[in-house]
Amino acid sequence: MQEVKKAVILTAGLSTRFLPLSKIFSKATLPLVEKPIFHYLLEEILASEIKEVIFVVRESQKEEILRYLKKPLHLEKFLKERKKTEILEKLANLQKFLDKFSFSFVKQKFPFGAGDAILQVKKIVKGKPFAVFFVDDVFESETPCIFQLKNVFKTYQKPIVGLKKMPRESLSHYGVIEGEKIANRFYKIKKIIEKPVPETISSDLAVSGRYILTSEVFDYLKNTPFNENGEIVLAHTFQKMIDDGKVIYGYEMEGKWIECGDLLRWLKSNFYLCLKHPEFGKELKEFLKKEIK
Repeated sequence: MQEVKKAVILTAGLSTRFLPLSKIFSKATLPLVEKPIFHYLLEEILASEIKEVIFVVRESQKEEILRYLKKPLHLEKFLKERKKTEILEKLANLQKFLDKFSFSFVKQKFPFGAGDAILQVKKIVKGKPFAVFFVDDVFESETPCIFQLKNVFKTYQKPIVGLKKMPRESLSHYGVIEGEKIANRFYKIKKIIEKPVPETISSDLAVSGRYILTSEVFDYLKNTPFNENGEIVLAHTFQKMIDDGKVIYGYEMEGKWIECGDLLRWLKSNFYLCLKHPEFGKELKEFLKKEIK
């Protein structure tokens, strides 16, 4: 019985959809209300009883992320001199949270897609199962989404893909699965179609940026050919595994999917979380009522 003790966060994309903003911010460090996007993933990881986190990065992204993870000694000194007690307390609480993790970094030298990014962690996961997070997918759920997948993995010990039902008209933006329903929210995947024409499929279950993978995926990743964009597409790897008789399960996760994959979805997600903010939400709603006529 293997347990999931490591989480891999994929952050090495070029974020071209966010230009010109992405000239100075990687997608991982884009603000989502008052925190960078990847902070929300860390909250989910810790709540899922995982403390070892591996970032797959480009060189410049590592420095951005480290600036957030490191203790800001000069800033603390300045705040103490100015007697900014409330801000110091906020920084101390952040550091207590970050100190609960063990962080490591693996470089992806070239933008060869998510499949190649996962391939870079082969040595560091040491043959053990691991959770995978796409950095632009945040979830709001009573039970953390990766914890939901972990619970399924405990029983079946096979790769698991996180799924969410999506409106048929939007399915062309996602990978979509077709499969055999085994139990409530639980499927044995038969086929994964990357960005399909909605009218050609019978499923509304989209792949949604959360996975638990086992070490056998690496042998398939290294033999997956590049697509027309020069990337190793994870869906193609999974399909080859399925065609070879490997079992891959899908679980329809409970919770709200807060997407940040492009500029419009990121803006919508900021609006959604801003209006729910415990401190500022009420005032922001009143502001919008006055400004939008």
